[in-house]
Amino acid sequence: MTPLAQLSLKGRALRLLSTREHSRAEMERKLIGHADGPEQLARLLDDLQARDFLSDERVAESVLNRRSAKLGTGRIRQELQGKGLDAELVARTVGQLKDTELARAREVWLRKFGQPPQDAGERGKQMRFLMSRGFGGEIVQRVLKGDDGQP
Repeated sequence: MTPLAQLSLKGRALRLLSTREHSRAEMERKLIGHADGPEQLARLLDDLQARDFLSDERVAESVLNRRSAKLGTGRIRQELQGKGLDAELVARTVGQLKDTELARAREVWLRKFGQPPQDAGERGKQMRFLMSRGFGGEIVQRVLKGDDGQP
């Protein structure tokens, strides 16, 4: 038997949590096949939450800190939802990004392109790039126009 096969359910959970933050929903998906039943898994996850080893708020903050410099609000929202986080927590977390969206989009654009598009083809390429990163249409338009957001 491999060492991983000998791990208890709690050992598996702690091993997963030692690499990065996981949401409760992620832990359920990863551990359900190793639990004797849903009750055992629920008890373990409740215990991990009570001991503050498992925190959806930390997961949201981790995603925000790791990804906000590269991605727009739309993509970050998708990631948070994909982790099974509560809709209210996702909305609160994404709400923190609104004020910096234009500056973050401009920084991503500068790193990739650095100069305004020369023709319609290049403009489309730059727009698609920023939109694929999760920045909204209005923000993309403002970045490509050179609108710095100042009154």
